[in-house]
Amino acid sequence: MLNCVLCNDAPCDKACPLKLEPSRQLRSIWFANDGGAALRLAAECSCAECLAPCEDACLRSGLVPIKKLFSRLTMEVFPKLPLERMPEENILCTELCGVPLENPFLLSSSVVASNYDMCARAFEAGWAGAAFKTICTLDIHEASPRFSAIKGAGGTFMGFKNIEQLSDHSVPENMEVFRRLKKEYPTKFILASIMGQNEKEWEELSRTCEENGADAIELNFSCPNMMEGGLGSDIGQVPDLVERFTAAARKGTKLPILAKLTPNVAEMSPAAEAAKRGGADGLAAINTIKSVMEIDLDTYVSSPNVHGKSAVGGYSGRAVKPIALRFIAELAQNPKLSGMHISGMGGIETWRDALEFMLLGAGSVQVTTSVMQYGYRIIEDLKSGLACFLTEKGCQHVEDIRGRALANVSYTTDSLERDSIVYPKFDRKKCMGCGRCEISCADGGHQAIHLNAMRKPVLDGKRCVGCHLCVLVCPEGAIWGTGKRIKLDGGIK
Repeated sequence: MLNCVLCNDAPCDKACPLKLEPSRQLRSIWFANDGGAALRLAAECSCAECLAPCEDACLRSGLVPIKKLFSRLTMEVFPKLPLERMPEENILCTELCGVPLENPFLLSSSVVASNYDMCARAFEAGWAGAAFKTICTLDIHEASPRFSAIKGAGGTFMGFKNIEQLSDHSVPENMEVFRRLKKEYPTKFILASIMGQNEKEWEELSRTCEENGADAIELNFSCPNMMEGGLGSDIGQVPDLVERFTAAARKGTKLPILAKLTPNVAEMSPAAEAAKRGGADGLAAINTIKSVMEIDLDTYVSSPNVHGKSAVGGYSGRAVKPIALRFIAELAQNPKLSGMHISGMGGIETWRDALEFMLLGAGSVQVTTSVMQYGYRIIEDLKSGLACFLTEKGCQHVEDIRGRALANVSYTTDSLERDSIVYPKFDRKKCMGCGRCEISCADGGHQAIHLNAMRKPVLDGKRCVGCHLCVLVCPEGAIWGTGKRIKLDGGIK
């Protein structure tokens, strides 16, 4: 599957005689929505007898086994599904501070929501709304280039850096966009992200956005890329400033206010509590993390290289998700923030990613980096994947799963049980004998694994401590935890 490049206007679609939209199903597999793809195929027809001209038309002909993948969906995935058809999307309906949302998926304030055309296309694709790119009175001139990325084995972004700033359109130009969007898409949610230079500007911008059709206001206390001091993340790191400017924005509007907080702090709660004191109704987190990326070993300039110089910039993408989840859990577990809406973001690509944020307390989620890489079209699998999960779990409403994982999150390891071991188990038929488990255990673990004469792993139970490093490094997925917790006194828990 990694060989598929997720083409736009894919040749495989045009070649399919059954009009099964192969690219759509392949995209669902890519975005962890095998169930949705299988349900769609089962509702249409089988391609078992087809000669697979889609594979010949593929730009990587011979490398993407479309027919084989589809056969797995219909013969293996579909029979195991508890659903017979795609669930209704109304299970995804929710709200943000009392304002209805068609689903919990929003574009986050960034380049992906920076003009009318982009937002309109996103709304048509199925996004519930957009946090518009941050509006300000500053004269913004962007650097070029302004993006950089760390890529995984398949060429996808693992981490993404930007040095982009705020909207480079004037306030009147952006207000015209708001009016037009609200007129033509009245059910879509417009979250107006703003940044003022002083209390007067925060108040005036919030008032202006309300007058021109915004449904809620997001206060950008977290942009790491501002040239001038006292803006963006400089505010988010000082709770007194967060409270003061939130209060100023509150004077200008009766709309719900979200404070977008910076992750460039040890704890987010002080700023969040300050925002609540200032009149915020909700919180948005996380914005990007300050970073330096990829220093060129010939020029000694980090990326992106702007005429021989670079700068600390904002880091996003899949790599930041664990950090984002940590902050979401912190906010949701803080009793002083009870009742505040949390809009979560940071590394969301699939419906599973989004679900993790919701399980830790987020009521809505925002997405940028994966849209920049794959386009607005990812919303289909975000929605159908989440809807299928909720239906399978017997949920009536997306709100039913919010916060369900919070009770299992501890901020220290002191409370964890330490008197038993979960030993690894080996599938020796699946094992190819590479020895990765052996060398990792020898050099990074407890010297508990060796390969026998047949190049199959053997465990020394007296040395093994159940760390599961071997499980993580196995390239074939041939090692897993047994599920049995062996007590150190010899019993089984």
